[in-house]
Amino acid sequence: MPTITTTDGVNIFYKDWGSGQPIVFSHGWPLSADDWDAQMTFFLRHGYRVIAHDRRGHGRSDQPGTGNDMDHWVADLAALAEHLNLRDAIHIGHSTGGGEVARYVARHPERVAKAVLVASLTPNMYRSEENPSGQPPEWFEAIREGVLGNRSQFFRFVPENPFYGYNLDGAEPSEAIIANWWRQGMAGGALAHYATVDSWLEDYTEDLKKITVPVLVMHGEADQVVPFASSVPRAVDLLKNGSLKTYPGYPHGMLTTHADVLNPDLLSFIRS
Repeated sequence: MPTITTTDGVNIFYKDWGSGQPIVFSHGWPLSADDWDAQMTFFLRHGYRVIAHDRRGHGRSDQPGTGNDMDHWVADLAALAEHLNLRDAIHIGHSTGGGEVARYVARHPERVAKAVLVASLTPNMYRSEENPSGQPPEWFEAIREGVLGNRSQFFRFVPENPFYGYNLDGAEPSEAIIANWWRQGMAGGALAHYATVDSWLEDYTEDLKKITVPVLVMHGEADQVVPFASSVPRAVDLLKNGSLKTYPGYPHGMLTTHADVLNPDLLSFIRS
């Protein structure tokens, strides 16, 4: 099982398949590199080298008691990129992984060709006077309580309802998708999953302003986790070279539910 060890002694698991221009994937909460299976296999078949890691505290990586924060996650990603000697890479981040990608690209532009933010929390997702469409304080507390309470039950509720939009009229829930989300979540650690909420309360405005490479922002208009109006228009405005692709009716987890649509759109941006 391939891993790297960070400077603070944490083992980070990663997948590295194929050859060619590298595409690096950063997963969302509380998942793992496995959440990118549909994208990794797709891009591997199109001649790219595909790489995805389990964030510390998640999946097959170590579950340390410290360092479960965005700056450490970005440092871990930088260590992986250096270990694999990645150059001219495309970085794609989903949800929390979008914040990871934004901060990584802002700090390490010399290794990056392009980036994609999918259903990303950038620039911020909390409700304020400047962001009235963001999530209210009680929403973040409900996540914390769910993780500290019956985490197994809570990790059924999330994919059964807002994550994939299965609580919306006309939706057809997939038990296999729900079970796979639960499997990935329960493989990680409760401490990291709890601490991740702090990263959702951060502001990534300055990170976005520093990015100069082309960035594609992709967001579903029916996203119940990171509401479209809370982040997407402002993110594109802050980017020097940003473009926007929106999807009416698509949920937060659209990379899984609509991979047949998003994968070709990602390929088109990467090839452009």
